[in-house]
Amino acid sequence: MKFTNEQLWERFQKFYTEFPSIQLALDLSRMNFSDAFLVSMQPEIDRSFRAMAELERGAIANADEKRMVGHYWLRNPGLAPTPEIRREIEETLASLKSFVREVHEGRVQGARGPFKNLLVIGIGGSALGPQFVTNALSHPITDMLSVRFFDNTDPDGMDRVLAGIVTELGNTVCIVISKSGGTKETRNGMLEAKAAYERAGLSFAQHAVAVTGIGSELDKVAVNEGWLMRFPMWDWVGGRTSELSAVGLLPAALQGFDVDSLIAGARACDEVTRVTDLKRNPSAQLALMWFYAGNGRGSKDMVILPYKDRLELLSKYLQQLIMESLGKGLDINNTLVNQGIAVYGNKGSTDQHAYVQQLREGLNNFFATFIEVIRDRTGDSIPVDPNVTSGDYLSGFLLGTREALYENGRESITITIREVSAFSVGVLMALFERAVGLYASLINVNAYHQPGVEAGKKAASAIIDLQGKIVDFLTHKKSSPQTVVQIAEALGNKSRAETVFKICEHLAGNPDTGIRRHEGTGPAAVSYQKAD
Repeated sequence: MKFTNEQLWERFQKFYTEFPSIQLALDLSRMNFSDAFLVSMQPEIDRSFRAMAELERGAIANADEKRMVGHYWLRNPGLAPTPEIRREIEETLASLKSFVREVHEGRVQGARGPFKNLLVIGIGGSALGPQFVTNALSHPITDMLSVRFFDNTDPDGMDRVLAGIVTELGNTVCIVISKSGGTKETRNGMLEAKAAYERAGLSFAQHAVAVTGIGSELDKVAVNEGWLMRFPMWDWVGGRTSELSAVGLLPAALQGFDVDSLIAGARACDEVTRVTDLKRNPSAQLALMWFYAGNGRGSKDMVILPYKDRLELLSKYLQQLIMESLGKGLDINNTLVNQGIAVYGNKGSTDQHAYVQQLREGLNNFFATFIEVIRDRTGDSIPVDPNVTSGDYLSGFLLGTREALYENGRESITITIREVSAFSVGVLMALFERAVGLYASLINVNAYHQPGVEAGKKAASAIIDLQGKIVDFLTHKKSSPQTVVQIAEALGNKSRAETVFKICEHLAGNPDTGIRRHEGTGPAAVSYQKAD
């Protein structure tokens, strides 16, 4: 169904809603749902509201780990189900702010003077959240510390980061973030950073801060080595919703961002999205549009199009929040459902020179979410054409792309905020967090566990174990080269010859392993040998 301009104007008046308390507006008019759809979904969204209320009261939401899900309490500790949890939240925030003041005032400093740089080591939500907030709020002149990230176990990537601060490690505070302390990517990054500090003749502990679960492996290391500070990660906060815990607030505060406004924005959005009237709840409206667009099966992708450079990482942040939360094989009743919504995006108007061509004329397998920011910049803009600024063009490209997509039968949602600020960033995070929770209830999946991630970790661990056996075998057989089949058979893994080949290729490609490759005609004829 495609509406005329007159019909669209009527729909816009009906389905455009402003939410003044959070300085946000939501426009659903270019989604072609009917009034009957909203009526039919009312019982389902009411059920989702009840499930969300139970979640906030402390119901066990992650049955796999027997834990609550309480990221909503982080911005309003008064909602916490026990006085102990409320006290922990409040005391942690106070301690965090005190530590940050001491750093900014130079009372806590590195081996070579006051801290100038911040190195954040984390993976998944422990990196994506801080990276998104940094990109949205940073300013090269006003930032208190310059931040860099280890967000992968890629040695070359870590080398590139370290190259920029190698002469200033004595002025660099390092935050290591891992709830369990056993996440390999983060553990590896910590060890790489520690080695870099030691090569520079510095004590890593003198520059290190841990954000981790109390009593975790990382916590024990921090205590035993005498790190600068430790902040807790609670089992009721998932990584993808941890930005308003110490995970995100500590890096943000050290950079000088207004963390109180960040929290206030999320809290204000929570209050709005807690309302059980669909017309006054933007997260519920989003959840229903996702359900409508993909027929409750995720059959259409979600394309995030923020028209603001500062929001460039929003699509990556939402990719994890939405896909990790909703991408589930089984529903709550253990029925195979294979649910999820694929999320991708970049930024406008860059997208118009990248993949908007396909969005308009290719597969109609998506719905777009435009993020519009009203304020162009702080201060005045010069005209680039008579009475036209660069910001006017950016706005024009957003509206024009939106029109061009709709003209060709492509649906879209538009979210409008006044400006990019700590408050509005908090609003956006809370808006989508609640939408994810409500949508998960609509499709009857658990948004708060991630069995697929755990399966990947176990598979990776098995690969590392197999690699160790391969190296041991080649060391024992160093007198003669061994083919992949010979290695696999000797290890009792003949069916995994392909995996053995890939491991051997990686080993032989890195000279520090001492494994040499002997050429052959095809993978089965290639052989490997441990050098003397």
